[in-house]
Amino acid sequence: MAAEKKEAFLMTADETLASYQTNLENGLNDDQVKERLEKYGKNKLEEGKKTSLIKKFLLQFKDFLILVLIVAAIISGLLGEISDTLLILIIVVVNAIIGVIQENKAENAMESLKKLTIPEAEVIRNGQKQMIPSINLVPGDIVCLDAGDRIPADGRIIESAALQVQESALTGESVPVEKNADNITNPKTPLGDRLNYLFMSSVVTYGRGKYIVTGTGMETEIGNIAGMIQGTKQSQTPLQKSLAQLGKTLAIGALAACAIIFIVGMLRGGDPLMMFMTAVSLAVAAIPEGLPAIVTVVLALGTQRLVAKHAIIRKLPAVETLGCASVICTDKTGTLTQNKMTIKKVYANEGIVNAEEIKEDGFTASEKFVVRIGQLCNDASIVQNEVKQIEIGDPTEVAMVQYAGDLGFNKDISLEKAPRMDEIPFDSDRKLMTTVHRYENTWLSFTKGAPDVLLDRCTEYLKGYEVLPFDEIAKEEVRKANELMANDAYRVLGYAFQQFYEQPDTTMELLEHNLIFVGLTGMIDPPREEVKKSIEECHNAGIKTVMITGDHKNTAIAIAKDLNIYQQDSVALSGTELEEMSDNQLDKIIDKVAVYARVSPEHKVRIVDAWQRKGDVVAMTGDGVNDAPALKKADIGCAMGITGTDVSKEASDMILADDNFSTIVSAVREGRGIYNNIKKAVHFLLSCNIAEILILFIATLVGWDQPLLPVHILWINLITDSLPALALGVEKNSDHIMEAKPRKQTESMFSNGLGGRIIFQGVVLSIISLFVFYYGVTKFGLTEGRTMVFAVLGLSQLTHVLNVRSERESVFNKYLFTNKYLWGAIGISMFLQLIVILVPGLRSFFNVAALDLREWWIIVGASLTPLLVVEITKIIRRLFSEREGQ
Repeated sequence: MAAEKKEAFLMTADETLASYQTNLENGLNDDQVKERLEKYGKNKLEEGKKTSLIKKFLLQFKDFLILVLIVAAIISGLLGEISDTLLILIIVVVNAIIGVIQENKAENAMESLKKLTIPEAEVIRNGQKQMIPSINLVPGDIVCLDAGDRIPADGRIIESAALQVQESALTGESVPVEKNADNITNPKTPLGDRLNYLFMSSVVTYGRGKYIVTGTGMETEIGNIAGMIQGTKQSQTPLQKSLAQLGKTLAIGALAACAIIFIVGMLRGGDPLMMFMTAVSLAVAAIPEGLPAIVTVVLALGTQRLVAKHAIIRKLPAVETLGCASVICTDKTGTLTQNKMTIKKVYANEGIVNAEEIKEDGFTASEKFVVRIGQLCNDASIVQNEVKQIEIGDPTEVAMVQYAGDLGFNKDISLEKAPRMDEIPFDSDRKLMTTVHRYENTWLSFTKGAPDVLLDRCTEYLKGYEVLPFDEIAKEEVRKANELMANDAYRVLGYAFQQFYEQPDTTMELLEHNLIFVGLTGMIDPPREEVKKSIEECHNAGIKTVMITGDHKNTAIAIAKDLNIYQQDSVALSGTELEEMSDNQLDKIIDKVAVYARVSPEHKVRIVDAWQRKGDVVAMTGDGVNDAPALKKADIGCAMGITGTDVSKEASDMILADDNFSTIVSAVREGRGIYNNIKKAVHFLLSCNIAEILILFIATLVGWDQPLLPVHILWINLITDSLPALALGVEKNSDHIMEAKPRKQTESMFSNGLGGRIIFQGVVLSIISLFVFYYGVTKFGLTEGRTMVFAVLGLSQLTHVLNVRSERESVFNKYLFTNKYLWGAIGISMFLQLIVILVPGLRSFFNVAALDLREWWIIVGASLTPLLVVEITKIIRRLFSEREGQ
């Protein structure tokens, strides 16, 4: 077919009919339908290849740290440590189950897309109109449309009568588009400007029409998006990368320590089996078994806190990923703006005034007439029910009714005083609408429409209560006002009227000529009031905000300037301009591009790709079907909860329940806090594990008896490690958390000196413990020495947890008692640690001895020593930082 060589929107109506071998009166016959169903298939979306539940479950175990834990569990089992084995296996299985649940939720995106297909369509076949299942539509079918119908497939318009279509699910823009059968010659025309073309899942809001189906199923624009969703692969989150690196580091370190212990032991003439078991015990001690569970719990707690801030997290790692977001690509309509057309400017009495000023200062006769005409020459209405305000009709007309209501004009009362007697409906060709009203003993006709058309129909204009001749000089002033508002991205409408003393004939010649011009209104979808502050906060936090919209460039720039997204050196690109750029050209200027206008779904994915090539972590917000591929491609996809389609929600990582850009800032703050808290938990766990490794390692090297038995290590790892580490996960965020720049994806969890501090603090804990062991064995005996080191290591870790709350600030600051959960964890862990030493029955199980008062004083002093040592190092760090700052 010729259709394969030339896109349907570029064909004339006759060319389209000829290309698809059909005609407007008869449509296709049964043989043609059968042949095309075999060739093109059903009008439905294909499903991607699904991964089986078992395979999904097994894939959860590919994480390096999880593999290390499984090996540790197996070895523990071989050594007889069954409880250790069971604990580790429970942790990894629970994590795998959570992962499978999250993946299943993500796959629902395709199911939501399929819901957008329409059950039935009215077509012309065999010369007759008939209703058929839309799944049986084929290219060449003639479809008939009326107001309220959903578009069942893509196609070229053949006939239209005042046809308006809501395409917000596809383009993201809320205002219905006027469609027609006119020819388009530019092959680079963006989707939103293809006025002679219809897209599956759009809704007819006004008028009627006929069109020829040119694309079904996966060949529609919705099908194209479905293919993009299926083809988009999600990359690892920064946290997953950090934990994978951590797992490898731990495994390599543990294996190296095992090898050294085994070799040294053999060289010293030790028993090979004993040396092997000692080395394996050390390897098990090196792995923080609770870390994956702690990370999961900390992320889950973060998601619960975000629910209260109107952010719903669908995928657990997403909440932390937001913390390192460096770019937020956001839709304009409904996210940055209110998704509600609002009158902001009024032109009357030869001057433009802010709409708000009329509310505050009262209005003149001309301004009052503008409001009255806008309210009465109008098919929209606003109904208040028990729950919320319901807006019925075109958003532009709703804005007029709302503005009149704000000024105290009730539409129902207005219609009682001046009932509508007749009308000439809006027509996209003449771009006007006229209504006729009876008012007392006279008749009034009200006309509204495009200013350029309306001005040519006016011969007089209203100034105050005077009607003056509308000469070219006066008209030029109105044109300048129209141009001024249009350049500022306002949607401008003109208003005029006539007065009759008997009921006029309802003809365009009479009612829409020789009009009295009254004024203009400029309306826009205004920015949300709180968004400007949020964008400024993002800027201070080193996060770039980029607007991506299906709207026109001028409108987008006007909103972007108002919100300080678009700066003096910023660049705005249209979809057509972006199309002509190579990836290299885009990469060179992407830092300066603040606005993308009239973009397609492919463009959005390309923009995300470009930022990701630079190493940035990209958050993408959106609500339409058109946003779904980019939401899935982005590091963090944020869908709108109120206006968002099911498709966008299912493709996202997070849903903004209040559709508010400002909620993202709260989520970023929480994400940064969560990452910091996970780092604190890792800091605490590893410094404690390093201490355990060094205690065993050094004791073996110097030929001492083992200071700690396996049961001691397991107890400390479970009780004095895990509970405080969990409590660190709910540490309150620093007041300065949004003043730091985003961290890079490649940044190690051990950067900025954390690795060195972990090792140093582990060494401090181990030296203290070994000193106590040596002293205890020398003075009191082996069992007493082991008991003392067991108590010191457990209790010193509980004081050490206070050290890791801040890298620089002293423990003894205003935040000391802000985390009640941490103090609760310390109390519980201390109680359990003491009870196994003090209770006779438990002493025998743990192979520990009863201690006297002198031994307990040594334990208390040694347990507080890490706190003192780290406090001294923090003071030294602060002094050096102050000197460098001078």
